Amino acid sequence: MAVVRYLVDDVERAIAFYTQFLGFTLIEQMGPAFAHIATHDLHLWLSGPQTSAARPMPDGRQPHAGGWNRIVIEVTDIATTVATMRAAGIVFRNDMISGPGGTQILVDDPAGNPIELFQER
Repeated sequence: MAVVRYLVDDVERAIAFYTQFLGFTLIEQMGPAFAHIATHDLHLWLSGPQTSAARPMPDGRQPHAGGWNRIVIEVTDIATTVATMRAAGIVFRNDMISGPGGTQILVDDPAGNPIELFQER
């Protein structure tokens, strides 16, 4: 099992995104501050601005959503998944690209955290 924590600005919106489009299940929610969702062996902690994970570091840096490190979610039909998400108004960072291992595309969750959708060749 792998656990990843993503900082999000709206826990409810993040839950809806992951459960509706990417097959996650809500395991636990602690008000508007935190949610634990999962799919297969991946557990994702969605931490809102009210959680301890969002507190400033001793040097003053403020944790925030986004960046380029990402989780990879394998899908069985990437074209259909992307079409469904685009029809719902979700914007992708790039177009699908193919490499020696398969096809991938980057999409942001509602807080700007990147997700790589990947379909093995």
